[in-house]
Amino acid sequence: MPVTAVAQGPSSAPVARPAAGPLPLRVAVPAAVAAGLVLLVAFPPYDWWVAAPVGVALLAAAAHRRRVRAGAGLGFLAGLALFAPLLEWTNLHTGMLPWVLLSLSQAAVVALLGAASAWVSPVVDRWRWAWPAVTGVLWVAQEALRSRAPFGGFPWGRLAFSQGDAPTLRLAAWGGAPLVTFAVAVAGGLVVAALWRPWPAGARARWAAVGPAVAAVAVLSVGWLVPVGVAGGGATVTVAVVQGNVPRLGLDFNAQRQAVLNNHVQATLDLAAQVAAGQRPQPDLVVWPENASDIDPLRSAAAGERIGVAAAAVRAPILVGAVLVGPGPGQSQNAGILWRPGAGPDLEQMYTKRHPVPFAEYVPLRDVARMVSKEVDRVRSDMVAGDRPGVVDAGAVTVGDVICFEVAYDGLVRDTVTGGAQLLVVQTNNATFDVAEARQQLAMVRVRAVEHGRASLMASTVGVSGFVGADGRVSDATGFNTRAVVSRQLRLGDGRTLATRVGVWPEVALVAVAVAVVAGAAVLRRRRSGAERSRVTVG
Repeated sequence: MPVTAVAQGPSSAPVARPAAGPLPLRVAVPAAVAAGLVLLVAFPPYDWWVAAPVGVALLAAAAHRRRVRAGAGLGFLAGLALFAPLLEWTNLHTGMLPWVLLSLSQAAVVALLGAASAWVSPVVDRWRWAWPAVTGVLWVAQEALRSRAPFGGFPWGRLAFSQGDAPTLRLAAWGGAPLVTFAVAVAGGLVVAALWRPWPAGARARWAAVGPAVAAVAVLSVGWLVPVGVAGGGATVTVAVVQGNVPRLGLDFNAQRQAVLNNHVQATLDLAAQVAAGQRPQPDLVVWPENASDIDPLRSAAAGERIGVAAAAVRAPILVGAVLVGPGPGQSQNAGILWRPGAGPDLEQMYTKRHPVPFAEYVPLRDVARMVSKEVDRVRSDMVAGDRPGVVDAGAVTVGDVICFEVAYDGLVRDTVTGGAQLLVVQTNNATFDVAEARQQLAMVRVRAVEHGRASLMASTVGVSGFVGADGRVSDATGFNTRAVVSRQLRLGDGRTLATRVGVWPEVALVAVAVAVVAGAAVLRRRRSGAERSRVTVG
C-alpha cells in the first residue's frame, strides 16, 4: 500500500495523493557510492568537514522506502566507497589482503545501517520531522557496534573524527564522540527531509522545505555555544616530544632496532644541549613515541643505559615507548615506561597497552587465520593486554597515556582522566603507514582533548607529532618521515567536563532510542500489512 501525503486542494479540503516511492535504482546506487565518497573527503587528509552531513543525507535518501535487503546492499556500497580509500594506508607494507578484509568488515556494518534505514521508512513517512533524529540515532548505533565488534572493534571513520575544524567538535565536551556523531547525522537527516519529495503545495510548502535546511545549519553551528578549554585548570608544565624517526618506513622499520633507539637518544641529547645553551626551556617531561625502543630496556643493559644517559642529560623523566619480552613464551607487551634521571625505570609508573590490535599485535584464532593467509605468522609473538588504565605519575604532571589506536576508543581514554590524568598523551608509531593515517589519528586526539578538557599531545616515531589544546587546536605539528623535537608549556586540567562525568550514558541512551525506533517500525509494518490484508478480504 503506498504511503500518502495530504495536500490542500483549491477548496481547502484535504486531498490525499500518493507519496513518492523509493529513488529509482539507477539513481540510488550512484547516490550510495557518492555517499561514501562524500563522507571520505570529510576526513583527513581532506578535512572538508561540511561534507559529512551531505554524505549522511545521500545514504538516507538512497535507502529510504527500499526493501531491507536493498537497503543493506546500498549501505554496503556506501561503506566500501568510504572505507576502501580511507584505510588504504593499511596495504602500504602488508599487502592487499588485510586492507580488503578490514574494508569489507567495516562496510558490512554500514550495510546494517542501510538495512535499518530502509526498515524504519514507515516511521519517518508517518512522522516526517522525526527523520533527523532517527538518522542520528541509527548512525550512533552503527558506530557503537563497529567500536566493539569483532575482536574489540575498530572505531576508525566515526563521523566525530571528521569534525576537527567544525563547530560541532565542541559538542564533545558535553557528550563525547557519540554526541558529535549524532549532531552531524541529525544535520544530514534535516537535509534529506528538506529535499525528499513531496511537500504539500503552496507557500507553506516552500517554508517547510527551507526550514529543515536552516535547521541543519543551526545544528552544525550550535557547538559555538559550548564553552571549551582546560577543565578546572591548574599548574603549567613544559613538555617536550621527541620524534626520532626510523631508518626506513615499512614493516621492517624495526629491523634496525638499535638505530631507532639511537635516533631517539641522540635527538634527546641534542635537546639537552639546546636546553643547556638556553635555546629551549627546561622540560618537566619528555615523551618518546611507541616503539622508540623495540629492544627491551628492562632486559638489555645496553639499551637501558642509553635511555638513562638521555634522561640524565635532559634532567627530566622520559616516557619511553618500549616493546617488552614476556611475560610468557611467545608473548610481548607494548608499554610506556617512565624513566627517571639517575633512578632508571619506575615500574610502578608503567602502562601496558590494554587494546592490542588484532592480526597486527596478536593473532586471534591463529590456526583459522592461517588458513586464510600464512602472512599471520609474521606476527611472531602475541602482545598481552594490560589490565589497568594508563595513569602515569611523572611528578610534575600526571599523564593519561594511551598507545596508538587506543585513542579511538572512548572508554580507554576516559579511564585515564577519571583516574587522575591532567594531560593526555598518545604514543604512536606510524612507520608502517603514511601521513594520511597519522593525520586521521591526530584528528582523534583533537576530539579527546575537547571531550575531557585536557591539553593533549601525540608523539610519533616518524610524524605527525604535535600538541592539541583543550579547545581542539593543533600547534607545533611536525612533518612526516623526519626527525623533530617540539616543546610547549601546557596548562594542566584537574576538573571534569560533562562528557567525562556522564561517560558512556549518552551513547547508551541514543542506541536505546535506535532500538525503539526499529521496534516501532516493526509495529507500523505489521499494522500496514494487516490493513492491506483486510482490504483484499473486503474486495
